[in-house]
Amino acid sequence: MADWGAAVDIYCERLGPGFWAEPVNALTNLAFLAAAAWGWRLAGKRGARSPAVALIAALAALVGLGSFLFHTFATRWAGLADVAPIGVFCLAYLFVGLRRFFGLSPLQVAGLAVAAGALLWVTPGLLPPWLRGSAMYLPALAALVLTAVALAAARHPAFVPVAAATVTLVASLGFRIADPLVCGALPLGTHFLWHLLNGVVFALLLDALTRRRAR
Repeated sequence: MADWGAAVDIYCERLGPGFWAEPVNALTNLAFLAAAAWGWRLAGKRGARSPAVALIAALAALVGLGSFLFHTFATRWAGLADVAPIGVFCLAYLFVGLRRFFGLSPLQVAGLAVAAGALLWVTPGLLPPWLRGSAMYLPALAALVLTAVALAAARHPAFVPVAAATVTLVASLGFRIADPLVCGALPLGTHFLWHLLNGVVFALLLDALTRRRAR
């Protein structure tokens, strides 16, 4: 049986077991809450508030809370509280975004979700060791790239924020991957930049959901 209370220490900034052993990594999760609040406010200005947008904004805030728990308690259960909301956010955005952008049916979206899940399952074994820690995010990146291409082909106004979110996610993944590699030269690490840039990604994705195609 797994010991859910076992300590987890995988980031440069953490040098001990204390609650505030990763203050920068912990506090930069405010970026997710800021993104959720900004996106909801933007939806209000555009008259685009809906239960679907509210769900995505709430999940964005939940990602920040889960990540905060992981970077403070730093245990296995906190790790689950970190990754579970991210997975739910990705699936929810896939469902809401594809239906809103392209009018896909729930069955079509489910098929794409299964394909993404299959990619997530096989990806880690195909990657070099230094990249496997970020393997779970590569299907999300692939989905964003394909969505941006499709939006560009359709000349949809959501293309600009989705394309910007894609580029920003590439940069944030780079900082996530770099964190364990730079500890000797940069004790603070670069994981906090993953948080800040992902806050920008979430804000851009909420922006995209509230852009309507011109009639």
